[in-house]
Amino acid sequence: METTTPPPGTEPHDVPATPGQLAWLREQLVDWRLEGLVDDPTAHAILGRYHESRRFSLARLLLGLGACFVGVGTIWLVAANLDQLSPLVRFVAVVVLWLAALVGAEVLEGRRSSPLLVGAVRTLAALGTGAVVFQAAQSLQVPAYEPRLVGVWGLGALLHAYVTGARGPLVVGVAGAVGWTLWEGLVPDPTFTAGVLLVTGTGAAALAAAALHERWRPAFADTWRHVGAALLLVGLFVAGLPVPEEWLLDDWLPVAVVALAVVASVAAVLLGRTRARWEVLGGVAVLGVAALLAAWTPGGDPDALSAADVWRALVGVVAYVVLAVGVAAVGTLRDATLLTLMATLGLVVFTTFQSFAVFAPIVQGAWLFLLLGLVLAATGIGFDRTRRRLAASLDQEEELR
Repeated sequence: METTTPPPGTEPHDVPATPGQLAWLREQLVDWRLEGLVDDPTAHAILGRYHESRRFSLARLLLGLGACFVGVGTIWLVAANLDQLSPLVRFVAVVVLWLAALVGAEVLEGRRSSPLLVGAVRTLAALGTGAVVFQAAQSLQVPAYEPRLVGVWGLGALLHAYVTGARGPLVVGVAGAVGWTLWEGLVPDPTFTAGVLLVTGTGAAALAAAALHERWRPAFADTWRHVGAALLLVGLFVAGLPVPEEWLLDDWLPVAVVALAVVASVAAVLLGRTRARWEVLGGVAVLGVAALLAAWTPGGDPDALSAADVWRALVGVVAYVVLAVGVAAVGTLRDATLLTLMATLGLVVFTTFQSFAVFAPIVQGAWLFLLLGLVLAATGIGFDRTRRRLAASLDQEEELR
């Protein structure tokens, strides 16, 4: 059988594809051959460039877990304070391990090694950044519980991610940056207002970052989008809690985070794509509703709900339902299953919590469970219908194209 030489720079079976993607490609190749767009050798050459690979394969799972365990183990060794070695020897040993992973990943990339292996080693290097930071802090007599150490770790991992274009270090860096923000703003003197603004403000800023990344670094947009959606779901959940606390905002960090979210959102609306703009505007709207709920102080007696308390709870429920449906819609439009799962789980947990925390004094006993069951069933039906309509609309658009 005649074969076609692949173009320079490519090798047969070097591009991973899911079983569904390969099935779609085979169907398209059959149609293209019937229409005379490609001949048999070309079709075989196109199909030969891909190999079947599942997104959550065992190899990916094992490599990822291995990198995480090694990275955490290295940090643990630093935190355990190896008394048998001097601080200088410990620091040099950690730096050597970090540099070995950092340089080794790029050497593997240059040799066209498996992308899974390269990604695992890069993730190990990003985790090793934390070991270097904590060991340096220990040598300088800086307490290990300082949140700024996590911030420096996150900043170093983000720099590594943007230099190499790797997603593993990006996840580590985003986790470090978000962890520093919440730790710095909540642990010293936590207040309900600061918590709501920090979580929702960080989520809105992350959505704006996702919109900006779609134009200049598309591969990183999904990570920022998932983090932003998760934080907004958590933040609005917290804002809807019946916490009897006056508006207290005596720290600079929540104000700075909200200001950053607003500035980033304006830039994303001006520079982002159309779909991403709506997502950013939704994030700003959630931030505004969360701030309103935080300022709307409920009554101090949970057993004697006033009309204002009921209205506050209803506003929180409606806002959360709208947010969850919006996140699920984005998940459907972008084929991001994790977003849809997060939205569904968040809505179920929020509805259940609100039913027992707010409406239990009004609706007692079995009636509460009956009402909760009806609400959850109606929510599930609404979610399913929305998902089906969005999927049908996308299918119609594809057919028109």
